[in-house]
Formats: sequence, structure tokens, C-alpha cells
Amino acid sequence: MVSQRIKDQLKEETAKIKAQGIIPGLAVIIVGNNPASRSYVNSKKKACELIGYYSREYALPEETTEEELKALVQELNQDDQIHGILVQLPLPKHINEEMVINTIIPEKDVDAFHPANVGKIMIGNFDFLPCTPAGIMELIKESEIDLEGKHCVIIGRSNIVGKPMSMLLLHKNATVTICHSKTKNLKEVCKEADVLVVAVGRPQMVDASYIKEGAVVIDVGINRLSDGRLVGDVDFDSAEKVAGAITPVPGGVGPMTIATLMKNTLTAALKK
Repeated sequence: MVSQRIKDQLKEETAKIKAQGIIPGLAVIIVGNNPASRSYVNSKKKACELIGYYSREYALPEETTEEELKALVQELNQDDQIHGILVQLPLPKHINEEMVINTIIPEKDVDAFHPANVGKIMIGNFDFLPCTPAGIMELIKESEIDLEGKHCVIIGRSNIVGKPMSMLLLHKNATVTICHSKTKNLKEVCKEADVLVVAVGRPQMVDASYIKEGAVVIDVGINRLSDGRLVGDVDFDSAEKVAGAITPVPGGVGPMTIATLMKNTLTAALKK
């Protein structure tokens, strides 16, 4: 598994720098008790333990104020034991996410959401990449898929996945189309894709009728159905019949996101 190999590699590198007295440190802040967020945070803590990082979790109550959260982030900005700060999104409605992200100093922004890091991604000169798009690029590379000149279609234009994903694909000389809720003839556009990235947040929305024979399908979605099953934004059973390659949910993009976060934390520690 690609994500496991990355973690093993990071574990080796961490052991080397620990011998020089550097211990990568990650602080994770979670506000409220969103079950999906809690499950992500637990996976991140487990990965830190496995690789040998120092990790600290701040579980704050739902009613935490914007000022309190901002003060905690500013404190962590100054903390030499912490190289990466991650605020688990989404935040409760009364907190301005953008303001919180902008409070994290770019050097510790291991999610790569700060405007300074976003700008660096645009020009292709970056220290960190957003974890999910970078994880997807790693999967594509490992699968030896050549993106040059390929038509890549992304459904979803979020700042977390859709937009940075389009930039990373462009850097690899792909031709990129971004689709969203206002796109006309969505199905027809998707059917032209050599690579289809689905990050729309709607369970099993994309089925075989959206997919060109032999296309690579990357499912970023993670949704829990009423019967408790976890599914992606792609209807795996029907899509698998036409796709040349497809990522499963769970177990596809998710583990890669966490592996990339760990990679970014090590980069931050080394830069420090």
C-alpha cells in the first residue's frame, strides 16, 4: 500500500533526525464533536505515534469563541516543540474558518491552506502541498499514469481539493476542466475525462454513465449512509465496470491524505 510505504520511509527519516535532537511535533485542534472530524483526528494521532512524532491534541468544546481559538493558535505559533499546526475543519458556524487559517504562520501551516502557501502552489514553488491533492498526485505517480496531455476533469471547486488539485495537474502538463454545481452537461463533460477526480460531497453520485471506458477515477468523497456504511461520491460497483483504475472508499485517498500530512510535518521540522 502506497500510504504505508510513505509512512515507513518517514519513520526511517525521523529516526535519523531524532538522533540529532530534532523531534517533529504536530498540534491538532478539534472544536466540537463532529464524528467524522473525530475519526480523522484519531487517525492523525495514530500516524504520529507510528512514525515517532511528538503530537499534541487540543479538543475544545463546541462553544469555544473565535478569540479563544485564535489565542491558542498564536500560542502554538511561538511554541518551539510544535512544527505543524492543524485545525480540523469544518469549524462550528460561529467561527470564521478563513480568519483561523490566516492566523497560523505559513511555516507551520501543514495543511497548506494559508494564502501565502496557496500562492506558492499557483506558481509551482512550494514548501507544502494540501494533503488530499498531494496524496492523489502520489497515487497517480505510483500507478505510473502519465498525465502529460491527458484531459483531467475535477468535480468540485473547493479550496481544499478542487482548486489546488487543478494546479497540481496543470504542473504535470495535463489539460484541466473544473466542474461544479453550475456546470451544464456535467455528465457529457465527465465522459471526456481520461482522469476523473470526484470531490463533490454527495454519496454515490457518479456512476458508470459519467465515465469514459478505461478512465482513471479518483474518489475523494467519504459519506456515511443511514445503514452505517462508508461510501464515496462514486458508485463503486457500477463505475468499476468501466473504469481502467479506481480508488476505493474507504482505503483509497484517505490514507494518502494522512501520509502527506505526516510528510509536511517532517518538512516543517527540517526547515526549522
